[in-house]
Amino acid sequence: MILRRVLVANRGEIAVRVLRTCQRLGIETVLAVSDADADSVPARLADKAIRIGPASAADSYLNVAAIVAAAAATGADAIHPGYGFLSENPRLARACEAAGIVFIGPSADVLEATGDKLAARNHAVAAGLPVLPGGLVDAAGAGAGGAGGAAGAGGAAGAGALAHAADAARLAERIGYPVLVKAAGGGGGRGLRVVRDPGQLAGAVAVASAEAQAAFSDPRVYLERYVSSARHVEVQLLGDGENVIHLGDRDCSVQRRYQKLIEEAPAPRLGETLRVGMRAAAVALGLQLKYQGLGTVEFLVDAEAAAFWFLEVNARIQVEHPVTEAVTGLDLVAEQIAVAEGRGLRLAQADVCLRGHAIECRINAEDPAAGFRPSPGTVTSAVFPAGPGIRVDTHVQAGSAVPPQYDSLLAKLVVSGPSRAEALARLRGALARCEIGGVATTVGVHAALAADPEFAAGAVATDFLAGWLGRETWSVRDAKDG
Repeated sequence: MILRRVLVANRGEIAVRVLRTCQRLGIETVLAVSDADADSVPARLADKAIRIGPASAADSYLNVAAIVAAAAATGADAIHPGYGFLSENPRLARACEAAGIVFIGPSADVLEATGDKLAARNHAVAAGLPVLPGGLVDAAGAGAGGAGGAAGAGGAAGAGALAHAADAARLAERIGYPVLVKAAGGGGGRGLRVVRDPGQLAGAVAVASAEAQAAFSDPRVYLERYVSSARHVEVQLLGDGENVIHLGDRDCSVQRRYQKLIEEAPAPRLGETLRVGMRAAAVALGLQLKYQGLGTVEFLVDAEAAAFWFLEVNARIQVEHPVTEAVTGLDLVAEQIAVAEGRGLRLAQADVCLRGHAIECRINAEDPAAGFRPSPGTVTSAVFPAGPGIRVDTHVQAGSAVPPQYDSLLAKLVVSGPSRAEALARLRGALARCEIGGVATTVGVHAALAADPEFAAGAVATDFLAGWLGRETWSVRDAKDG
C-alpha cells in the first residue's frame, strides 16, 4: 500500500526528522503532541497537530490508546514512533494491527523478542553470535522477593529475597567477577550495575531489580561477565522480513552513565577481519529474527579489538542514524517507509557504498559544571553552524521551551568528511560556531572533547569519558559553552 498520511508519535528533533522526510515524499503529516509541545517547532511544521494528553509522558507519549485514537481520528494510514517512548513497545504494534493502521517498525513478535534481553540473547546464540557468560537470576526468587522483597519486608517476601541473593551469588561465582547486573526487560542504563566484589552483589541485584520494576514493570535481572575498557560498536540493519542487509557500523563508546554522547561511522581502528565478522554476525541475527525495518545490533569489542560479543538489539531508528546516512547517502526514514508499505528492500548489499567518515555530537540542555544536571527553561538564542559536510538536526529556535518532563536533547551536530581527521577538524570549527542561550548546554564539553588528543586518536573505551571528566587539568568552566 502507499502511505498517504502518517501520524508521528514523538517529539523533539526526531519528530522534525520524520516530518521532513514524509513531506519530501508527499505524505501528509499529523503530529501527536502533549500540552507541553502544542506550540513547538515540530507542531508548527506538521500539516496537523493533535493533542494526546497533558505534559506527563505517561499520559501522552506513552499512552497507547490515546495515540492509536489520534491516528484513527485524523485518518492516518500509519504511525511512526521515532525512538524512545513507545518505539519498541509491542503493545503499540499490536494495537495498530488491530486498528488497521500500519506500524512503521518491526512486528510485535520481533519487538517482544528483542525487548526481552534474555530472549534476544537466546536468538543471538541460535544465530551463532558470540555472547558473554551469563544467565538469569532465579526467576522464582525474583517473583517471591523481587523489588519489594529486597526491601526486607520479612515473611515469604524476605525468604524470596534471600533465595534471590543466593542464586545470584552462585551464578556470579560461575561467571567470574566482575559481573554486570542487567535488567531483563529494558535498557537505557536503568537496572544496570557493575559488581566487582561478592559483598556488593546482593545489594546491587536488589537495587537493579527495583529499578527494573519501576521502569519496565519487570523485576527480572540477569548477570553477565563485565568487560573492562571495552568499546561499544554497533551495526545498522535494514530488513523486509525475508532479506536483511547491513549499512555499516558505528562507534558509540563516548558515554556518560551508559548514555551516548558522541557517535561516529565507521568505527575507527577496527581490523578488517573483525569488522567483516561483526557485520556478518549482525545480518545473521537479523535473518534469525526475520527482521523488518530498521534495527541496530550492538556489540562489545575488547580493548585490543581482537574479539566481540553480542550486547543487545535496538528495534527502531536510533538517535545516531545521521552518521550512517552521511556515509551511505541514504535517507533511512524513507527506507523505513518503503518497507512499511510492503515494497521490500530497495537495496542489495552490493548497492551499499560507504564513503568517508561522520561524527555526531548530542547537544543536551544540561549543566556540566553542576554534574550534568538538566537545564530546562527557554532558549533565548540559537545559532547553529552551516556549510559543506555540516548537518544539524534540531527542534529548537529562539523562544523554544525546554520542558522538564522530557529528554534534554536539543540538537545533533553531524559533520562528515573524506577522512576521520578531516571530519574531526570540521567538527572543531562547527562547535566553535554553535551558540545556544538561555539554558546550559554541553557544547563546551564537546568542544573540549574534540580537541582532546586521546579522542582524536580514536578507539576510546566506554570508561574514557568518566576518567576524562575527572582530570584536574580540565574544567568545563574553562571551555567555551553556548
